[in-house]
Amino acid sequence: MASRLKRKIHLLLEKHLPEQRLFLRSDQATRYVRLKSSTQAAMLAGGGAFVAWTILATAVLLMDFVGTDSVREQAQREREIYETRLNELALARDARAEEAQRAQDRFYVALEQVSTQQEELLASEDRRRELETGIEVIQKTLRRTIRERDTALERVAALETELAEVTGATSSVAGRNAELANTLDVVAAALTDTAAQRDGIAAEAMSLAERVDSLQMQARLTEERNNRIFSRLEEAVSVSLEPLDKMFESAGIPADKLIEDVRRSYSGQGGPLTPISYSTKGTPPDATTRRVNALLGRLDEINLYRLAVDRAPLDFPVKAGYRFTSGYGPRNGRMHEGIDLASPHGTGIHTTADGVVTFAGWLSGYGKLVKIRHSLGYETRYGHLSRIRVKVGQRVSRGDRIGDMGNTGRSTGTHLHYEVRVGGKAVNPMTYIKAARNVFQK
Repeated sequence: MASRLKRKIHLLLEKHLPEQRLFLRSDQATRYVRLKSSTQAAMLAGGGAFVAWTILATAVLLMDFVGTDSVREQAQREREIYETRLNELALARDARAEEAQRAQDRFYVALEQVSTQQEELLASEDRRRELETGIEVIQKTLRRTIRERDTALERVAALETELAEVTGATSSVAGRNAELANTLDVVAAALTDTAAQRDGIAAEAMSLAERVDSLQMQARLTEERNNRIFSRLEEAVSVSLEPLDKMFESAGIPADKLIEDVRRSYSGQGGPLTPISYSTKGTPPDATTRRVNALLGRLDEINLYRLAVDRAPLDFPVKAGYRFTSGYGPRNGRMHEGIDLASPHGTGIHTTADGVVTFAGWLSGYGKLVKIRHSLGYETRYGHLSRIRVKVGQRVSRGDRIGDMGNTGRSTGTHLHYEVRVGGKAVNPMTYIKAARNVFQK
């Protein structure tokens, strides 16, 4: 059965591919090569397979080339869109930074206005006390004048009684007429003087009463003005304190501990913000004094907040234009414990809070690194610097330039690696930066 099938196949091949002979002639001899039908079929199959493979490979290469161009064009478009978005974000960030600076300037202007109004309030309080003292003196003088007037009136009544008695005795004692006449002249003169004194005292009492009314009116006007000033100051203080509380709360900073730390560092007393003390007589202060003391306490709290803001890492380390290249969190299977900000080589790097430099030199993958210790266990790190401008032990203030941006250490390009640590543990720096921006941009 198999041999018959082979024979049929052979006959079929012989019919379409008869046996061929290829003659090879040389100078010495002539040879030939027999090409059987099966050999020709194998050659044709091999050639067809090669042509088919060539066509298929060419088609695959063409499709891959077309697909690669499409992916490259799409990637280029996405890159352009990403760069455009980054530029827009950079412009928006710069605008927000300018708005934050303007808001901070407005805050300091408002604080100066509050200080000025406080000085006016204290001056008005002094004037009110002087007026109260003047009123008390006038009231004492008026009471003394009234007593003197009553004494004079009693003396006039006694003289009139004595005159009546003297007149009744005239009929019985004629010899005393001359003496009584003299006495009457003296009494008349005394009555005249007393009447003149009475009229003067009455006029002075009326003038003092008018002056008392005027001083009382001025005291009421001063009190109303003080109430308006108090209300405006209390409202300004409340408006100033509320966003600061929200800022520390959103950043997760223990504001009470930070304020207490600032209070211990600035423990000197005296000056316009010192509360008004009790009277030397031991009498408690009145309502106005208590209100002044409460307001002075709130103003002192604002001042402590202002100092606390300088001690917490709430500022931005790069003041010039920058590009945000990497955030806080896992990256390539490892933990990225800070943020990366790219700017031209040599861009100034500024500290984000008051503190003390604890390290300034080369450290492993950080390259040139600056570490600064702040209040409440906060620490900031500034890595990959090209130049360090501070030394260990140096005290720095928020905004001071501590170095220049560079590409030292394990880095792929010029940028700043910025970290915030609490108790030695890295936290997200953007938490603090965003908290400050949300306050100062309002």
